[in-house]
Amino acid sequence: MALVNIPRLDLLHYTQGTQEQRNQFIQDIGKAFNETGFVTIANHGLSKELIEELYQVVPEFFGLPTETKEKYEFPELAGQRGYTAKGREKAKDAKTPDLKEFWQRGQTIVGEEYSKADFPDNPEVEEIPRFNGVTAEVYKKLEDTGRELLKAIATYLDLEENYFEKFVINGNSILRAIHYFPITDPDALAPDAVRAGAHEDINLITLLIGASADGLEVLTKDGEWFPIKAKGEDIVINVGDMLQRLTNNKLKSTTHRVVNPPREKMGTSRFSIPFFLHPKSSMSLASLDSCIDAAHPKAYEDYTAGEYLDERLREIGLKM
Repeated sequence: MALVNIPRLDLLHYTQGTQEQRNQFIQDIGKAFNETGFVTIANHGLSKELIEELYQVVPEFFGLPTETKEKYEFPELAGQRGYTAKGREKAKDAKTPDLKEFWQRGQTIVGEEYSKADFPDNPEVEEIPRFNGVTAEVYKKLEDTGRELLKAIATYLDLEENYFEKFVINGNSILRAIHYFPITDPDALAPDAVRAGAHEDINLITLLIGASADGLEVLTKDGEWFPIKAKGEDIVINVGDMLQRLTNNKLKSTTHRVVNPPREKMGTSRFSIPFFLHPKSSMSLASLDSCIDAAHPKAYEDYTAGEYLDERLREIGLKM
């Protein structure tokens, strides 16, 4: 098994620590993102009680009758708000859809004018009122945590600490609650059917509550799959393609997947709740000049975040 640097870092060392602790955090997260693209984070601002409540309301929603869930599905929104049914999403270049259904909550714009076309309202689940409040609270807390992490990343990149703030405040971030449904007839599965096919995330960084990380594997530089293990109250952070493009591959958006459980556990559900931190659509993803040199020539065409998101949503089957 290849040696993989996935450190466990304490966010309080950055937000409330000494200058030495802050500097160490910056170097540690930068090194890990430079090598594997993954870290786990403790003291991230989500209480154990909030996480437990989240894992109560999410299974309750997915346990609703199919016809009830489907009234919250809006294909014209390309899965960016509300419910997305089984069989809709696949990994880029995959032929078989992932074995999952999911719910997405998006940004609630504060203090700026905006278009409903760009930021549709978040549907409210009438049957489970607490679902709406809990997911809104988790969204805000993970967004705040992500902003702190981006400050550390900006400092590591020799940018001004608040470089990302103007792009991610009121940005396009998404909280996704995923239900990997029970596989009742394993023998009937297509050979390539998996809970989440090998893929890279689209966004800047992803924050995943560690309790839902079982089955998550990262592809190492040596081409081996390495399981990600996190303490239940930690969160797992990984680099997305937008940050990789911006840094001209200095920070790595690593391929990862969610494997099917052992046959004896295939009849059980699994729930996973990632937060995809996206910037505003207008943000340029043109590679930073500081990340381009003779040894590292520019690898990507210039895109905006909106153009890149649109392209990727088409590739994974959510947008036609």
